[in-house]
Amino acid sequence: MKASCAALSAGLLSISMSAMAADYPAPKQGDWVARDFKFHTGETMAELKLHYTTIGEPTGQPVLVLHGTGQSAAGMLTPAFAGELFGAGQPLDASKYYIIIPDAVGHGKSSKPSDGMKTSFPKYDYDDMVAAQYRLVTEGLGIKHLRLVIGNSMGGMQTWLWGEKYPQSMDALVPMASQPTEMASRNWMMRRIMLDTIRSDPDYNGGKYTSQPRMMKYAIVAYGIASIGGTLAYQAQAPTAAKADKMVDERLAAPITADANDFVWQWESSHDYNASEPLERIEAPLLLINAADDERNPPETGVTEAAMKRVKNGRLYLIPASTETRGHGTTGNAKFYAEQLRQLLQTAPQRAM
Repeated sequence: MKASCAALSAGLLSISMSAMAADYPAPKQGDWVARDFKFHTGETMAELKLHYTTIGEPTGQPVLVLHGTGQSAAGMLTPAFAGELFGAGQPLDASKYYIIIPDAVGHGKSSKPSDGMKTSFPKYDYDDMVAAQYRLVTEGLGIKHLRLVIGNSMGGMQTWLWGEKYPQSMDALVPMASQPTEMASRNWMMRRIMLDTIRSDPDYNGGKYTSQPRMMKYAIVAYGIASIGGTLAYQAQAPTAAKADKMVDERLAAPITADANDFVWQWESSHDYNASEPLERIEAPLLLINAADDERNPPETGVTEAAMKRVKNGRLYLIPASTETRGHGTTGNAKFYAEQLRQLLQTAPQRAM
């Protein structure tokens, strides 16, 4: 790679903290361009823009935080997550750690179909996204070793891939709301139905739409209710037909801000995910955090339990279901596992490159 490719874009822009009451330094944003990025399909982009957010100073211990599908770094800057982890005395105290949150390929302000390429944008997968994150960290930010890689949902699945593809690049791994197994069963079935609903809408027109497909909001709302929220929580929130109708009406009335092609590419990228084969490659201590009521990763199947037996230094923390948990969305609230994360970082040895 040419030396100029490693240069960071000039200037870091502060993100407004007005919406947060968090006790941690103001986040900063930056952009870096990966030159001649090759996708798993064999396609190459001359310039793949990667947007990222950092919290803290580069002198701190680097921590990579990976967001979920359809989100961006902003999705990890909520009071329930960042507000529980990045403040003074908290497990990822930003006065000690250098927090790095990339916008994944196809998400946020990183390169995506709606930037102009539309349906000619390469069909990326999780391996491509992780490869881009690795280049950003090592080439763009000049970091050769991470204290921690932690991710939620899609970011959790990508955390597994980080441990397998770059086993010596981190001291510890915390995948959340994920399994290191093939994308399958209800998890993929619901994604497939959601995507087919959008693509079969005449408004979609093969991705050449002039306005966002009208069926998109119904597909998104149906998938969301079916695969995130928590059984006990829904029963408490909507114990009557009237209250259930009200919840559905409110969700359907909320504006859908996603671009349809961006959305389809984002969710389809999970189709070939399968972290099961190289599990033995993982070297760093690993803490898997899942929720007992996770609709997409139900513990009753036993597949996670079986996979964890192959992780040399791994353990599972299963958050018990309650009216406070939100199924697959539970791990977005760090209060449920902040102490477990703190203990991991206190015990995980720092490994030199």
